[in-house]
Amino acid sequence: MDNSTIGLTSSAASQLLDSGGANAIADVAQHPLLRALTKLWAPVPWMLEAAIVLQLMMGDYSEAAVVSMLLFFNAGLSFYQEGRAQATLNALKSRLALNATVRRDGNWVTIGAVGLVSGDVIKLSLGAVVPADACLINGSVLLDQSMLTGESVPIEAITGAEAYAGALIRRGEAMAVVTATGERTKFGQTAELISSAKVESSQQKTILHVVRNLVFFNGVITIALVTYAIWLPLPYSEIVPLMLVAILSSIPVALPSMFTLAAAVGARALAAKGVLPTRLSAVDEAAGIDILCSDKTGTLTRNQLTVMKVYPVSTYDEAHILALASLASSDAGQDPVDSAICLAAAGKVISDAPSLLKFTPFDPALKRSEASVRQTNGITLRIVKGAFATLTHLSQQPTSVTDTVDKLQTKGYRVLAVAVGTDDMLKIVGLIALSDPPRDDSAAMITELNQLGVRTIMVTGDAATTANVVAASVGISGAIWSTTPLPDCLQVGDYAIFAGVLPEDKFALVKALQKDGHLVGMCGDGANDAPALSQAQMGIAVATATDVAKSAAGVVLTEAGLTGIVTLIKEGRITFQRILTYTLRSIIHKVVQVLLLAVGLVMTGHAILTPSLMVLMMVTGDFLAMSSSTDNVRPSSQPNRWRIRNLTIAGVILGMIDLLYCVICLTIGTYMLGLSTDMLRSFTVITLVFGGQAVFYVARERHHFWNSCPGRWLLLSSLIDLSLISILALNGILMPALPASVMLGLLIAAITFAFVLDAIKMLLFRHLTVA
Repeated sequence: MDNSTIGLTSSAASQLLDSGGANAIADVAQHPLLRALTKLWAPVPWMLEAAIVLQLMMGDYSEAAVVSMLLFFNAGLSFYQEGRAQATLNALKSRLALNATVRRDGNWVTIGAVGLVSGDVIKLSLGAVVPADACLINGSVLLDQSMLTGESVPIEAITGAEAYAGALIRRGEAMAVVTATGERTKFGQTAELISSAKVESSQQKTILHVVRNLVFFNGVITIALVTYAIWLPLPYSEIVPLMLVAILSSIPVALPSMFTLAAAVGARALAAKGVLPTRLSAVDEAAGIDILCSDKTGTLTRNQLTVMKVYPVSTYDEAHILALASLASSDAGQDPVDSAICLAAAGKVISDAPSLLKFTPFDPALKRSEASVRQTNGITLRIVKGAFATLTHLSQQPTSVTDTVDKLQTKGYRVLAVAVGTDDMLKIVGLIALSDPPRDDSAAMITELNQLGVRTIMVTGDAATTANVVAASVGISGAIWSTTPLPDCLQVGDYAIFAGVLPEDKFALVKALQKDGHLVGMCGDGANDAPALSQAQMGIAVATATDVAKSAAGVVLTEAGLTGIVTLIKEGRITFQRILTYTLRSIIHKVVQVLLLAVGLVMTGHAILTPSLMVLMMVTGDFLAMSSSTDNVRPSSQPNRWRIRNLTIAGVILGMIDLLYCVICLTIGTYMLGLSTDMLRSFTVITLVFGGQAVFYVARERHHFWNSCPGRWLLLSSLIDLSLISILALNGILMPALPASVMLGLLIAAITFAFVLDAIKMLLFRHLTVA
């Protein structure tokens, strides 16, 4: 027996296993408790935690409990949405072989695939999964590595060929020697890329920047406020509550929850349309996507090899050529080429079909299959089917056939020839052109994406010729890059097609585009797409995708076709507009509340709000305003981006107008109505709540606030907020009672203020783009 096929001894394998490690992917799961604690370590939680400490020091246990509930509500929602990377790795590991047939101590044995080591001799049989990277040492197999390489057609692997872990044996049998195991395999490297895939979402950046700006601005005011209170001097029994109110009024406490809730509402709407978000952040990220990287096989195409054209060369017609080719094809369903020919032949049945006498399966060494048949007239014929270059040495053919083959191959078709005759004399009678055709909706989807300002880039493991043909048929045009690995200096945005790429190249491409400032969507269907799907802001797995791709993606299309991508982007832009409204409202309110606190202190010498009143407004105002997550809005025609600087400027300017309105009301209450300090606090609450509703309805529209009808839940929340605060103020609950006439006057003032603020907003938005 050849020494190369003897394999290892058990002792040698054991030593290699100890030194090299198991043939498995490492578990990188983070402990749930540690993940939970990280949710309490961020700017918004810090401010809430500081408020809780101050409230406990003051003995305000009920208010501390309410703020604690807000803290854990935000943390719980964030914790629920994490854990995607581990789920993807679990799905990826499930694709690996559980067992392997290996030669140990001169005998064939079946062991767990985790026990394989480099140098082991393994057997690869029909239907088996390759358990580790290996090199074939004898035999031949049809190797389906599409889930790793993205190649649309299985490859014929003979002695010397490489087989990657996770590949499927479609035909044949071979022996191979293991060359790499575990994390050193191509499959393991893919898993490592998934583990390292990490992109900070626009949501995280937005919350951080908004909170940072508010903390800086309100922090300065709070310090000045406390300094002034000490200078007056106020007793510490009033200064501490004043400080607490200032901190509470500075926190956009419901902002993180609003992002989650708006995305959840968008996800529910998408699910009803055949688009299932598995990561909520992907919904609002869809609004800003300006580049969609799309896999070819199984994504833009059907991932089903199909007979596209049949070219008769002699007197045979198309139906007879297909019938003869099907007789020289396996009907077992494992070979996609044979399956495509048999399916095409079944659609064109002939009445004088020959009967099969003998079938010889495809031989990778000879690159052909053949059959002996008996015609209805009793004559026996030999049929040979294979690559054109192979059959030219066995048969006769007109010179024009070569030109036809060249033209077909230039168009990206895989061309097979069919020859018929006797053992001594064969003649090519026809050509069969096969390809993986585009989906019916691919071209329409790409056209609509272009209209929405989203450029599509094809990323495929197939050859450049095939990729270019498919790209042209679906409307993708531009330069092609077909060399791997991608160099660091490559201007990736200059290319429309990347061909012959591996998983690490797709991953690198997405990162390079993100580095250039793009928000990237990635659409794919295989494990080879998983790293890029994890890295992209919006990873999309098609309905026929593998479990690994679906787990890595943030969105899964549950229905056939690609129209769901356009639906996703439009719904994402609707979600973005809803979140933008709430963010703008939060900036205005948080600026006004702290400044009004300072003005009130100067005017009255006392705090015009108490911690309990501030918590009341937080609960009724900030959280009821989250109803804007269901508001009626229009999606924009171009990608949305968070322009925090412009948004902050707009918020501060509108906030100054709102502050002026509140100061005027406060002046009237103090000097004209002569309200006491306690009643002035009730007056301030009503002013902020009524004025806040005016701000809310002005902020929700990018045009005049009456241009669109608000959503019913938004209207209901406003009614609850106004009614609840009015009832409390009228009846003196939690605050001194106010006369109904005073409250009616404030309501009329707020309505008037809404029209004034709207006019200023329109002037501001004409010169300042906020999204």
